This record gives sequence, structure tokens and C-alpha cells, in this order.
Amino acid sequence: MTLLVLGVLLWAVAHFFKRAVPGVREPMGDKGKGMVALALLVSVVLMVVGYRAAEVTDVLWSTPSFAKHINNLVVLIAIFMMSPAPRKGRLLNGVRHPMLIGFSLWAAAHIWVNPDMPSLVLFGGLLAWAILEIVVINRAEGPWKPTENGTIAKDGMFFVASVILMGVIGFIHGLVGPSPFGA
Repeated sequence: MTLLVLGVLLWAVAHFFKRAVPGVREPMGDKGKGMVALALLVSVVLMVVGYRAAEVTDVLWSTPSFAKHINNLVVLIAIFMMSPAPRKGRLLNGVRHPMLIGFSLWAAAHIWVNPDMPSLVLFGGLLAWAILEIVVINRAEGPWKPTENGTIAKDGMFFVASVILMGVIGFIHGLVGPSPFGA
């Protein structure tokens, strides 16, 4: 569980680095971007290795039989929110942090269908990071104005792309772990 916790913490620290210590980050220039990217890569490796190695001893809550279907729907919405649709489409144009909100939905959906401590640490930690990131950005940047409205056609295009991407992600997820689409 230690590697898992370290991975989640490193993920958060790497993302907050720019805003937490701008005096350290700014002089690094592009080299700083590379260091943050490397820290994020290491954090993902630590989270994956830590999660796979963590022992599941207790089920913390029970989920209904239809939970997987709701999870998949929420994950599809999250993928759509993390696509270019919020900037180029019309439906999500007024949402300030679509990527972080989508990430939060993804994490919350995974907490619901994985009722064990390693999942709560992983997905709960990432959910807490995403919410804190929204708060930090809002405080740092102040008021926000949406971009120009896009078209519903663009939303449709990105929705179809999101469905395809979800299929690809689900296939890969089934190769390395449980299939999100059932047995």
C-alpha cells in the first residue's frame, strides 16, 4: 500500500508544483516541464504497481448488480468531458473545468464499483486531488468567461469519438484487469 500512497502523493505534488512554488518552477523553463512529466510518469507506475500489489482484505460496502452499468455510463460522460468537446462544442461550453470534473466523475465512479481499501486510496486520492486542483486554479485565476459557443455537430463528433475511445480503453482494461463490460 505504501507504493500506492506514494504514487498518489507524487501525482498531486507534481500537479501542484507550478502553483505551489512558482519561484522555483518558472526559472526551470521547458526543463521543468520535462521534470514534471517524468514525475507524473513515475507516479503512474507507482500507482499501478502499488494498486496491483495491495492486499484486499475487506469489502467496505456493497454495490448493486447494476453498478457496473452506471459506472460505464459515468465513465463515458467523463471521457466526453475530457475530450475537446467543451472548447469546440456547445453542450459543455459554459463549464470551467471540464477535464478535472470529468476526471472527478471517473474517480467517483471507480470508487463506487471497487469497494475495497486500495481502490479507496487510489481513486479517493485522485478525486481529492482533482477537487483541490479546481479550488487552487479558481483562487489563482479569479473570474472566468466561457469561450465562444461551438456547434452541436462538434459535440456529436466528440461523443462518437468518446464511445470509440471507451471501447478501446475497456478492451485494454480487460487485458490488464477486470473487464468493465462484463465477463
